[in-house]
Amino acid sequence: MIAQGRIQPGERLLEVKVAHAFQVSRSPARATLQALCRERVLRKAQGRGYLVSGPAQGDAIGRLATLEAVRIEPAPLWERVYADVELDLATHILFRSVRLTEEKLAEHFGVSRTVARDVLARMQSVGLVGKDRLGRWVAERVTPQRIVHLYELRWLLEPAALTQAAPLIERGQLEAVRRALSDTLGRMGLAGSPEMDRLEQDLHVQLMSACPNRELVRALGPTRLLLVLNRYIFDLYIGVPTQVLAGSLREHLLVVESLLAGDAAGAGKALEAHLRASCEHWLQRYRQVAENPHPPRFDAYLLPLEESDSPD
Repeated sequence: MIAQGRIQPGERLLEVKVAHAFQVSRSPARATLQALCRERVLRKAQGRGYLVSGPAQGDAIGRLATLEAVRIEPAPLWERVYADVELDLATHILFRSVRLTEEKLAEHFGVSRTVARDVLARMQSVGLVGKDRLGRWVAERVTPQRIVHLYELRWLLEPAALTQAAPLIERGQLEAVRRALSDTLGRMGLAGSPEMDRLEQDLHVQLMSACPNRELVRALGPTRLLLVLNRYIFDLYIGVPTQVLAGSLREHLLVVESLLAGDAAGAGKALEAHLRASCEHWLQRYRQVAENPHPPRFDAYLLPLEESDSPD
């Protein structure tokens, strides 16, 4: 609505009005307004609400924006369950391995066994869960050794995948990734987790997806666990220092600049160096998180997995 001029610069948006117009609770309305504020589409108003950024006409300043009702189609059922389970698992597996059953998962969320099975199968594709020797669903504890092994797999395979993908990636896509990286680097203090997650996905998933060797892409699937954990763990426990994030994004930018210059081999080398450095940063942050004395409580559908019963 803002982009189309239906909500004008200077007009005021209130959380309760946005929630009513989009037929959602106030929580997602608040999150959306805060996200738009971080992206400088909005700015905090004196008193209540947010003002739309940009040059305002005199009578628009502070005027309450008109919001027509908009129906938002609900996300597919598996997707809504997936997000909750992903968060629960991500906040447990730094402390212990856990076991899940389709039956208890379905019962807990009030869905069918088919939906529960679909959620777990999708999680298996990114390394978040797997099956043990008895065929049970388990989410294995993340240990320093496992982190190193996953990163080693990444720095061996991702550069090869990117090198093969390079001739097939459209220049416009690369330029868009470069703009996004440069924009975020220019306002590091304001970038939130969703934005950082998108930038990680841009390099490590979207560009890599152009690789013609599909077996290589599939082999990287389990390593996506690290990207999943980045989405939650460090925000929930310790945060990540701005200088570390900025350094990582500059490394991303070097990879993209090499691709734009037609230097696929150089991009591969820059990506390997980035992943090796990221592994050390990950281990440092892991040590801080693992010392947290209050691991999360268990939800009804999760069962602790004893060390003697850990998955093979």
